[in-house]
Amino acid sequence: MLPAVREDSERSLAVVTGASRGIGAAIARALASTHDLVLVARTSDALVGLQTELAAAGARVDIDTADLAAADDVGALAQRLAARAPAVLVNNAGLAPSAPFVRTADDELARTLAVNLVAPFVLARALVPGMIARGHGRIVNIASTAALKGYRYTAAYSASKGGLLALTRALAAELADRGVTVNAVCPGFCDTDIVRDAVDRISATGKRTKDQALAELASFNPQRRLVQPAEVATMVAYLCSAAAASVNGQALAIDGGETA
Repeated sequence: MLPAVREDSERSLAVVTGASRGIGAAIARALASTHDLVLVARTSDALVGLQTELAAAGARVDIDTADLAAADDVGALAQRLAARAPAVLVNNAGLAPSAPFVRTADDELARTLAVNLVAPFVLARALVPGMIARGHGRIVNIASTAALKGYRYTAAYSASKGGLLALTRALAAELADRGVTVNAVCPGFCDTDIVRDAVDRISATGKRTKDQALAELASFNPQRRLVQPAEVATMVAYLCSAAAASVNGQALAIDGGETA
């Protein structure tokens, strides 16, 4: 973990988990003009380049590390973050395993739930008291269209994201009169490493080429394309802004109309 940077009293602090690449990195870039940042990933090396990029643009950026599948790591991270009283928490880190339901191993289920659901719960629980004390806070959970509809071979992932959406709604109701909003953003198939990994898995079966696999995933979107990380990040930045003060407890799909 790198040394803390002094916070500017005019800029609130935002935490982004899973910030090293894809949607998380895009969110960090979108928030950097309005917030100081703590970026979280499993290793600091994965974040140094992004930290340098954002710092060069004038942002104040710290790095913290944790394995969000490990309860001890999550608990320690929660304590460190709570001490800094951030105003914004973006629970972006996630796993997206794919397997037939009956071949989903117990350890894969446990790890998926730990990263996608338990870690957001623990981090929010640690940071909400500071938000309530301030009278202002924003929690944005990056869920998925899998929280809104069914996909084959994604039982563990869908269960975790469905739980994250339920957590979002419960917290939104509980915190609505405390100045804290809680929302979920639900992207469809997005142009990220997770989708590229899925393409590799599909093509490895020999039934489809990589191009065919990619086209199949893009076809879920009525616009026949993958969602771009920057599109998700723009929504997150809006939800963290004063303009979204009345947006609370929502599941905002970014999917080209897939779940319409």
